[in-house]
Amino acid sequence: MAEDDRPVAFDEYPIHQVPLSMKHVATGDRNAYDRCIFHLLDSEGRFLLILGLGVYPNLGVIDAYATLRVGDTLHAVRASDALSDESRTRMEVGPLRILVERPLKDFVLTGAADPDDPGGLSYEIAWHADFPALWEPHHTQRRGARLTLEGKRFVQAGRCDGWLRIGGREVEIRGWTGTRDRSWGVRPVPGEEGGRLAEEHPTEGFHWIWAPVRFDDRFLMVVTQEDADGHRTLNDATLVRAGHRDRQLGWPRTDITYRPGTRHPQSAVVRLTDPTDGKPLELGVEILASSPLAVGAGYPPADDWQHGTWRGRDWTDRRAYDLADPAAHPLAAYGVLDHAARFTLDGQVGHGIFEHGSFGRHDPSGFTGFDSVAPARP
Repeated sequence: MAEDDRPVAFDEYPIHQVPLSMKHVATGDRNAYDRCIFHLLDSEGRFLLILGLGVYPNLGVIDAYATLRVGDTLHAVRASDALSDESRTRMEVGPLRILVERPLKDFVLTGAADPDDPGGLSYEIAWHADFPALWEPHHTQRRGARLTLEGKRFVQAGRCDGWLRIGGREVEIRGWTGTRDRSWGVRPVPGEEGGRLAEEHPTEGFHWIWAPVRFDDRFLMVVTQEDADGHRTLNDATLVRAGHRDRQLGWPRTDITYRPGTRHPQSAVVRLTDPTDGKPLELGVEILASSPLAVGAGYPPADDWQHGTWRGRDWTDRRAYDLADPAAHPLAAYGVLDHAARFTLDGQVGHGIFEHGSFGRHDPSGFTGFDSVAPARP
């Protein structure tokens, strides 16, 4: 028997869904993926740490990243390697590691500094869930008749304790807000030829909001996705409280105030509805700090590294980006940005992420094309 055909550790457990070893996925699609993302932020928006890890079984790649925004500087660490059988039980790539201490409960997030640069980014953080994990709606996208994205995802909120170091400075982490998601399925990875379907079905516009919010006694998740004409293809607003049934808060409608000349949100109001009495609810959003996922974190349309791409064995890259000048990173405007934010709802104050992406035409926002931005205020 060839080494690649042997069983793996997970095959010992009664968790199989298809008659295959757990080292294989049930699709031959090159875009098959399985990954996670964690967001950690303080209540003042001084620090925004984003980290994640992904497995691409049909590409034979595992990779991870961590980005920390402090002031106008984004510090990034990225690592990639060949996927091995042990990668499923040991979520570690280069200097970055995610340890699952108790599934759906407790995690330890570790990032080691470069031995040649001890002033670089390093951290060790305990992430603890405060609320049950929540499924998002099943997410699909097609280009013509072809299914290009199908993802299953859950989200969760908690609190974080530990430390991080950057530039020789150590920061104590006590009770920071933490959010995370886990998703798997198929999702486009760079390198695929678009062909006829891409030519005949170009993307006219895309508008996305994804907002996990942690309050002291509740967790709110809002997600919407709209096409160029405002047609909604993904929609959910759910409130989670320990010991209570989840409450669906209607059809969220968001009014965003953009920085003039950009599509960068400064604040927003998400209009929701209490299902018990039809009372309108308003989720206020105040942006504290922002991190473009196309800079450092490997999300499209990043031009220096993207998830799932092969960089050879034991690849690690560390760098710092200056975000003071938006013109230095023009592609970031065509990707998703994660904003650390302060939220208000029904007299309570919470914190979390206001993830926003808007590019191309979006009729409800008044954006007419890819070069359209918010007008100057009178």
